Amino acid sequence: MHPTPVVKDAAQTVQARFSANTPLQTYLLPPSARRRVSVVTDSIGPGSLFGGVGTALIFASLLTNRLHADLRIITRGERAKPEPLAHLLSVYGIELKGESQFRFAPPYDTSQDIDFQLDELFITTSWWTTAATVPSVPAASIIYLLQEDERMFYPFGDDHQRCEQMLRNNDIRFLINTRLLFEHLVASGLSQLSQRALWFEPAFPSEVFKPRSPQQQAKRKFLFYARPHNVRNLFYLGIEVIEAAIEQQVLDLDHWDIVLVGKDIPEIRFGQDYLPQRLENLSWQTYAELVGSVELGLSLMYTPHPSYPPLDLAASGAVVVTNQFGIKQDLSSYSRNLICVPCDKQALVEGLRQGVRLADDRATREANFRSNGLGRDWQRSLAAALDSVAEGR
Repeated sequence: MHPTPVVKDAAQTVQARFSANTPLQTYLLPPSARRRVSVVTDSIGPGSLFGGVGTALIFASLLTNRLHADLRIITRGERAKPEPLAHLLSVYGIELKGESQFRFAPPYDTSQDIDFQLDELFITTSWWTTAATVPSVPAASIIYLLQEDERMFYPFGDDHQRCEQMLRNNDIRFLINTRLLFEHLVASGLSQLSQRALWFEPAFPSEVFKPRSPQQQAKRKFLFYARPHNVRNLFYLGIEVIEAAIEQQVLDLDHWDIVLVGKDIPEIRFGQDYLPQRLENLSWQTYAELVGSVELGLSLMYTPHPSYPPLDLAASGAVVVTNQFGIKQDLSSYSRNLICVPCDKQALVEGLRQGVRLADDRATREANFRSNGLGRDWQRSLAAALDSVAEGR
């Protein structure tokens, strides 16, 4: 006897495919004297905290202090612990004036009811967390922190279409990470963002991102940002570039140590028998200390956003090679130690050749570092956004 097949209706079939979009189950609280800001994200664990999620927590924390409110973290992928938030805020010298709360609301468990207040603000961190929040709270309360052209995560298909639909939402507010990304999105057909969005440039406080004195290291440090499962980071092109740079003596392994930092990094050998160091799930402080010890980096992003690792490295005194894409052609306004070249293997190898020369020219590299255009103060970088939200604009 063959088992009877389970037949799903159309709604169940779609729900199974897009379970991350399952709406938050919410109920309204009576008015309260204490406001609240909620962040809806997948995770704040060590593997998730860098870059975009960290920026969301910094913005939310500054906003809660501005509004004399409490902060709540709603996670959808895994249960949050207080320690990563506390560590991040301590590194950046931010002290929450209100309470911090944590709720786990996985898409598969619709019994997890989330209370909300009419004056509460919800900061969403992706198109799917936004899609889960829009049906459940007033649209005017949602601020979608958009830090990439998320359509580029997908081939043209259902995911791409649903993402695009969310980016065209005319009822929520958008806060966009970098002017470059904002201009790309508007030029790509999302013209409504001209009225619905603010943009900001990220900040790299000098107490966190700074050159660190090498501790008697025999070799200089080369870093590659390695995330094979985040395809936009071009992991496979990157390792081809490193191998070619070694073969062409651009990177001399007698003088350079190679460090791969990221997530899910496979064991790999370069040259004849060189095994690079692999680092994953670093704390924010350990990561900052690492990038401060690097002299040359390779960090790829096959989208218009500059991405955080090149900026982290440049803010810490390193020379960085990255790729061009669309309107992302030149990143020297952030730092003249950022070398942005065409996105092909030999151009990137030549970029590394240029990067080695610049790393060797300490006087020029240090002068470039001193004249960096990178922001150093999150309060200043986010001032317009904080003002706009606080004033209800």
